[in-house]
Amino acid sequence: MSMHSEQHIPDWRKSSYSSAGDEDGSDNCLEVNDTHPTRIRVRDSKLTHSPVLTVPSSSWSAFVALLR
Repeated sequence: MSMHSEQHIPDWRKSSYSSAGDEDGSDNCLEVNDTHPTRIRVRDSKLTHSPVLTVPSSSWSAFVALLR
């Protein structure tokens, strides 16, 4: 796992569960880029110039499976 800035990576997508904002006016969501075959990139949707978390795709799959 690593964290670095990758603002110029195309194909970021936001969760379909994301809304226009929460009751307090915030928009708490992550954006994911899963176009690379072996790693997944994740960033804060509000702070697109913040560091990007990169994890192995197998770890991301396990994480998502636990959420379901």
